[in-house]
Amino acid sequence: MKKSNVIGLTIGIVVVIVTVSLICWFAIKPVPTLIQGEVEVKSIKISSKLAGRIEQMDVKEGQQVKKGELLFVLSTPEVEAKLRQAEAARNAAGAQSAKASRGARIQEIEGALNMWKKAQAGVELAQKSFDRVKNLYESGVVPAQKYDEALANLKAMQTTESAAKAQYDMAVEGARREDREAAAALVDQASGAVSDVESYISDAMQYSPIDGEVSSVIAEKGELIGSGYPVITLLDMNDLWITFNIKEDLLPKIRIGSVLKAYVPGLGGAIELKVDYIAVQAEYATWSATRTKGDFDIRTFEVKARPVAKVDGLRPGMTVTVNWDEIR
Repeated sequence: MKKSNVIGLTIGIVVVIVTVSLICWFAIKPVPTLIQGEVEVKSIKISSKLAGRIEQMDVKEGQQVKKGELLFVLSTPEVEAKLRQAEAARNAAGAQSAKASRGARIQEIEGALNMWKKAQAGVELAQKSFDRVKNLYESGVVPAQKYDEALANLKAMQTTESAAKAQYDMAVEGARREDREAAAALVDQASGAVSDVESYISDAMQYSPIDGEVSSVIAEKGELIGSGYPVITLLDMNDLWITFNIKEDLLPKIRIGSVLKAYVPGLGGAIELKVDYIAVQAEYATWSATRTKGDFDIRTFEVKARPVAKVDGLRPGMTVTVNWDEIR
């Protein structure tokens, strides 16, 4: 055999051996257990308890907003009309309460006094007439009918005088305590109605409750919305977490407080996460057994972890992976 043929055969054998060795190495090399999660964020839907037309929209999608910044304003003419009605009712109740507290006016007291004096004069006159008729009746000059008429007239005048005196006393003393309390209660009731309507009107102007980012604007200026309709969705970018769905046979490696090393493809870098939530109950997802004997179905549990430090550029929806084999 020629020397060149021997060399060629040797090289061929070496290539075959190396190829087979590489195939075997890749075949037996363990595949890393990569767990994929997704970045989630706290979202707040901004709505009003009023129904109305959007009069002013001060934000747009993607805009950064500060806490207390005005987002939108509703036009509510019906509620404003109700406020005017409630204020008028409160003013009327206040006037009634003031009148009850002050008592009658001087002119009313003087009028009641005059009526009482007039009634007193009527009693005096009726008494004199009765005395004369009585004497004549006892002398047999007038019949019993005249005596009865004089007596009835006297009693009627006495009753009138008593009523006039009661009117005068009431005017001097003012309204009864019960009336004053009732008037004050009406004022409180009317004031409560005004406050209730004012709270509705204040809800027509919606402000941002957090520092965040506008994710979506569902209704625009000029549109009519119903009570409780979500107009704007805000994202709190300072409250991010990553949600994983972990098979139950992998759970023993972690617990609340465990620190995980994760990779974010969208940022091209690694971050550290701290587990702060493990679901108490398994989720619906089930990994079915591949064998009918000696194996069992596997359930998944939701696990949430938050970045240990603020990660610039991390956005909701980004993919995050963790090599479970590296967890110790």
